[in-house]
Amino acid sequence: DHLIQRTFEALVGAKRAIVHIYNSNSPTFRKKVLNVDVEGARALAINAAIKVKEYAAQYPETEWVFQYSPECFSATELEVAKAACDGVTEIWDARPDKKVILNLPATVEVSTPNVYADQIEWFCRTMKNRDCAIISLHAHNDRGAAVAATEMALMAGADRVEGTLFGNGERTGNVDIVTLALNMFTQGVDPQLNFS
Repeated sequence: DHLIQRTFEALVGAKRAIVHIYNSNSPTFRKKVLNVDVEGARALAINAAIKVKEYAAQYPETEWVFQYSPECFSATELEVAKAACDGVTEIWDARPDKKVILNLPATVEVSTPNVYADQIEWFCRTMKNRDCAIISLHAHNDRGAAVAATEMALMAGADRVEGTLFGNGERTGNVDIVTLALNMFTQGVDPQLNFS
């Protein structure tokens, strides 16, 4: 709670801000790190979402955009990740004109690009109120396939990409936005990335 409070205090005066919260729902994190069951992991997400909503209401001069990530999405049972995301979007009153961002990471890149794309496609088809969410990708590069995983996941229904220029980032890096954007250009797709 204190981290959420400090986040909002740090953003006082901002015209528009994205507030991002996350927790892992994967079996390994539930058992080894958080010591909770599936419902306990979901409760962490719900409780944080409630706090974010409460603090945002205290600062009405800022246009708030909320983002939630079921960290380790690619290593989490899809139904478990979906339940957490559906719960959070409900708390945040997501609507088509007030979308939330759901960031679905390929943490530690535990699978091949086609599996990640399949997970994204399933999620997009089965989540509640798909028109109220922006599905965001966050591919790591542990297997060296972050660009491929991101390209396939975009084709599977995702809307947005988080990454870093030239792939610098956590551990083995995040998806290389420059390579990804140039690949999209070669396929006739404007990635809307300003290279200037």
